[in-house]
Amino acid sequence: MFEDFTRGYWGNRPSKPFVHLAESGRSALYLAAKRGFDIAAVVLASPLILLLIGALALLVRRDGGPAFYCQPRLGKNGRIFMLWKLRSMVPDADAKLARHLADDPAAAAEWAKAQKLRADPRITAPGRWLRKYSLDELPQLWNVLIGDMSLVGPRPMFPEQQVLYPGSAYFDFRPGLTGLWQISKRNQCSFAERADFDNRYAQTASFGGDLGILAQTVSVVLRGTGY
Repeated sequence: MFEDFTRGYWGNRPSKPFVHLAESGRSALYLAAKRGFDIAAVVLASPLILLLIGALALLVRRDGGPAFYCQPRLGKNGRIFMLWKLRSMVPDADAKLARHLADDPAAAAEWAKAQKLRADPRITAPGRWLRKYSLDELPQLWNVLIGDMSLVGPRPMFPEQQVLYPGSAYFDFRPGLTGLWQISKRNQCSFAERADFDNRYAQTASFGGDLGILAQTVSVVLRGTGY
């Protein structure tokens, strides 16, 4: 099964035309298993995760700002939900970004392409470490538990980023805590290219494939590829 999963995502065979999950015949069983696994995994891991989040929250609050923040993101079928994170940026992050992009054309071009900056002036010292190992995303397990997100799926985007996204596969799934893009070309492709990874995921979505992505996510996180 895992061999089929990897061939489906990275093999040299021609890509299949996009097939809407709701028309695939396996959707009801797959989605039920996916949702059940999400709930069970979060509940079983919650004692350890809550302790870890509590310790990290104390570290984040050392600069006097709040430990958590939330932002609107696009979910399944275009529904907007509030995504939770440990704060990794200075309190006036939006204003600081606007000033930085206005003063630095190279940074503005990088932001326009990737919607990220490698040298982001908004990131705090603890935040840089949290983002490197994706620990700032742990509170999104709450979003998974209440059904806004899934453990595996397309990474959530801002509502205003929809105009930059040339596809529709994203909207067929709950956004994921991790996903195909996360374990492949994370931070090495343009924002628009994420649509290709979402299409590939939609074409071969399966419970076994999700388990494979989760397993590879551990390796990606330990390598500290986030920023």
